[in-house]
Amino acid sequence: MKNYFAYVRVSTVRQGEKGSSLQEQRAAIESYARRNALTICEWYEEMETAAKQGRPLFSKLLKALAQGRANGVIIHKIDRSARNLRDWAALGELHDCGIELHFAHESLDLNSRGGRLSADIQAVVAADYIRNLRDEIRKGFYGRLKQGLYPLPAPIGYIDQGSGVAKTIDPLRGPLIEKAYSLYATGCWSLDSLGDELYQRGLRTKTGRRVTRNSLATILHNPFYIGLIRVERTEETFPGIHPPLVDKSLFDRVQATLARRSSHKTRRHFFRYQRMLRCPTCGRALAASRHKGHVYYRCQIKTCPTTCVREELVNDVLRVAASGFVLSGEELEATAADIEAMLMDRRDDAADEQRNLSLAVAAIDDRLARLTDGYIDQIIDREIYLARKERLLNERASLTSCNPSIEPANDRIRRHVRQTLELVKALGNMGNLENEDHFRSLLQQTISNLTVSGKNVEIAWRSPFSQLASCGLVACGGPHRIKPRTGRAHDVAKIIMEHCDSLPKGGDQNDDAEPLQLAA
Repeated sequence: MKNYFAYVRVSTVRQGEKGSSLQEQRAAIESYARRNALTICEWYEEMETAAKQGRPLFSKLLKALAQGRANGVIIHKIDRSARNLRDWAALGELHDCGIELHFAHESLDLNSRGGRLSADIQAVVAADYIRNLRDEIRKGFYGRLKQGLYPLPAPIGYIDQGSGVAKTIDPLRGPLIEKAYSLYATGCWSLDSLGDELYQRGLRTKTGRRVTRNSLATILHNPFYIGLIRVERTEETFPGIHPPLVDKSLFDRVQATLARRSSHKTRRHFFRYQRMLRCPTCGRALAASRHKGHVYYRCQIKTCPTTCVREELVNDVLRVAASGFVLSGEELEATAADIEAMLMDRRDDAADEQRNLSLAVAAIDDRLARLTDGYIDQIIDREIYLARKERLLNERASLTSCNPSIEPANDRIRRHVRQTLELVKALGNMGNLENEDHFRSLLQQTISNLTVSGKNVEIAWRSPFSQLASCGLVACGGPHRIKPRTGRAHDVAKIIMEHCDSLPKGGDQNDDAEPLQLAA
């Protein structure tokens, strides 16, 4: 008695879940087998497209037929078996070796020249149908991209709004993705620790699970979050019309952090000034160790003159230096008022800058249009076109990300001023900071370098704290009045404004630092 395999297939899992197509194919094959007295010994049911090679069950079927485990195979239609010519050629080779091929829907005699020719023609038509379908899908895909729409499922942090509509920011997960960028840009987080922190804050995948390390790396690399759509396969970039979650400057800082940190070692022990104190001779970070209840920091290079220093000494030096940054409530209010007055004087300048920005964006749009025309007219090569297009889109993203910063009343300056004044208050209140993470964050945002020379601890302040210290506005030691409060507040306001003016338009390195919880 001859035995035959039966093979049924649908292209997608969704079609398989519906079950109608598979059931119809099964019914037609069973009816064909009864009419022709064929015995089916095994069924192969697959949910995979036949446009490409590599279908697991189909490959298993071909191997079983080549091993002679059955006399032949019954398939519903030719296009159910293969829609690419290589798979059809493999079936043809099996038939030439004596394996029977039966098609329940078509009455084809493959042993005759006419029947074999008819089957070959149907296989070619099926392959051409797939190629045409692929071209139409690609055409629609790129049509959406040129409209600024992302035709794939929304990445985490965004919500799908249907076909032909831009993605919108997820009110729950969107702010958490923005927070992920903000935290990672500080350089204090690894992908693993950041994943744990985001999970604690409530970030989940669509299935309710923790975002994995690889998924988090993909999120941090994805320019979709700054308003650009990148097609990884072709390395093309398109401007999107969806609202960006982060600005270009923050995105660039995250990319720089990712490039610097190929790995992150888990710390077995935590020390307050770990990797913060440096040797002035070799520039290396001092190693921390604990002996007899005290923490010591020392340079590991034997030729360096730096001796070990106790953590208590560093605490005392910082406490004395930071105490000079104490400002009274009256001085803080006077400083804020002076800054507000300065900002009011800049409205006209901000409006002019806004107009210049609009002209610059329009100029880039014009260059993009001319670049596209040159590519269509085959004046420039595809590689040059893609490289220049991506550069122009990045320039445009940089300009548009600066747009909110030069609005009248200048919210960007106010934000920097508020953060700077909070840091000044935190320095004056450093002794009351109980959270070690907040303490380290405060030092990282206000101090650029801490060096130990012998038993001396030298502090290099960041801007504008270095100007506040060097200009005598802040006393070294206990707080005392150097000049009248209103005059001192005006000088502080001037220094802070000059510092904010020197920052990049898209933000500075401390924009997105973890907010400090100040003690009362």
